[in-house]
Amino acid sequence: MITGKQRSFLKKIAHDLEPTVYIGKSGINDNVLKEMDLGLEKREIIKVKIQEGCELDPKEVANDMAKSLDAEFVQAIGRKFVLYRPSKENRKIELPK
Repeated sequence: MITGKQRSFLKKIAHDLEPTVYIGKSGINDNVLKEMDLGLEKREIIKVKIQEGCELDPKEVANDMAKSLDAEFVQAIGRKFVLYRPSKENRKIELPK
């Protein structure tokens, strides 16, 4: 569980990120989950965009994905959300205490 201070720190990092994963009309499938998992391992923080044709709720999807990927929900704004998970081998982000 991350603290409020850590969440704010991650929001600052995520502000300039472009979405790396897009969820389309077909919703969440194995390929989307795999891409999110790889992105979290490589970058530790990912931004996901839900396309206009998809009827999923961003906050609900973000919380479900966070649980299934063992990640932390950082924020959801509009149709985008951000997830964070420390990398096992490529630690890049040092969270404040």
